[in-house]
Amino acid sequence: MAKIDWYDQFVDLSYVPSDDEIKVLFSFEPPEGMSREESAGRIASESSTGTWTTLSRLPDRMKGLEATVYEIEGNLLKVAYPLPLWEEGNVCQLMSGIAGNIFGMKGVEKLRLLDAQLPRKYLKGHRGPNLSMKGVRRMMKVHKRPLTGAVPKPKVGFSALEHAKVGYETWMGGFDFVKDDENLTSQRFNRFEKRVEYLSRFRDKAESRTGDLKDAFINITAETEEMKRRADLLHDHGFRYAMVDVVVAGFAAVQTIREYTRDLGMAIHAHRAMHSAFTRDPSHGISMQFIAKIMRLIGVNQIHSGTAVGKLVGSREEVLSIADILRERVTPGRENLIFEQDWGPIRSAFPVSSGGLHPGLVPDVLDIYGTDLVLLVSGGIHGHPDGTRAGAKAAMQAVEAWMDGISLEEKARGSRELARALEKWGHHRPR
Repeated sequence: MAKIDWYDQFVDLSYVPSDDEIKVLFSFEPPEGMSREESAGRIASESSTGTWTTLSRLPDRMKGLEATVYEIEGNLLKVAYPLPLWEEGNVCQLMSGIAGNIFGMKGVEKLRLLDAQLPRKYLKGHRGPNLSMKGVRRMMKVHKRPLTGAVPKPKVGFSALEHAKVGYETWMGGFDFVKDDENLTSQRFNRFEKRVEYLSRFRDKAESRTGDLKDAFINITAETEEMKRRADLLHDHGFRYAMVDVVVAGFAAVQTIREYTRDLGMAIHAHRAMHSAFTRDPSHGISMQFIAKIMRLIGVNQIHSGTAVGKLVGSREEVLSIADILRERVTPGRENLIFEQDWGPIRSAFPVSSGGLHPGLVPDVLDIYGTDLVLLVSGGIHGHPDGTRAGAKAAMQAVEAWMDGISLEEKARGSRELARALEKWGHHRPR
């Protein structure tokens, strides 16, 4: 009987990838009765030039476009992809290959895309963030401490005026930013236009009274043309940021908005809502580290990355990996988790720590991240016994304590707001 399939052609464990190839790290489980080599060959075949059966005639050059499985170690798999497989600057097309049909094949039981090492020649097709972390710091005139922000809570339900009043108290407590949450866009009870109008008024008032710059992450997520209109409105009201739910909006929309906001001189705050639908299962889907890498590549200025100590899933190792991917000029590799990545001219981006934080947890977060992050403490300021302004002051006092190298309890002796926060929450880690 003639040979039917050719999956073995895509496996060569002696192969040494070139510097110009995209290398992808997967974890996988083959289905019962299939060898790891055959399952791996199906992954490389389906994500490059293969199909389910042998073909009669192929140009010789096709061989140079085949993906190659070059390492299998336990449930870890590395595949090298020739650069000509990928369109310049089109991250959607990249995802269609390395995260496309392969997830629906019978030839794998479980599959997880952990990371991809992107060569310099591929990076050239992407601009990355329009401002680096230093550029954002210069814009906000905050140079040493973490940038800070909060979502009015509850996250939906306030009118535009109520939302802005809570925002004002947040700013007056010392925070830099007021933030919409992921599911607040332009509902009947809080229309986008009204929220922008009221927040701009209260921002100006807070800046006048504090002498500090204030801004907001206002959620423009919608159909792409509507996002452009909303970005224009933010710009017209003097805001320096636009917020996008980047996973639900999609990579193409983020690329479009990145270019649009660049022309407006604005930065992008990226919320990762819906990511856990495919990042949470440790044996299947796509890692959050890789989502963060793609978002830096296509140009967000900051993206939520977890806390390791708050209410959301995410280990310390994962959080540190995401931070390295976003901040470092050369991301160091972490065995079985991420590749080393030389970012070349692609600028840095801030990780954002949020979810279940309060002043008592601020030192734990800063121990992990250091000061190059955006620290969002929301329920943990609004739930303060003396209100939002006192809660924001307590969080800022916690930041000061960490930066001064003293305990929160020592700081609280001369800081009433922090003392009151510790009375309520202590060092509680919410679940």
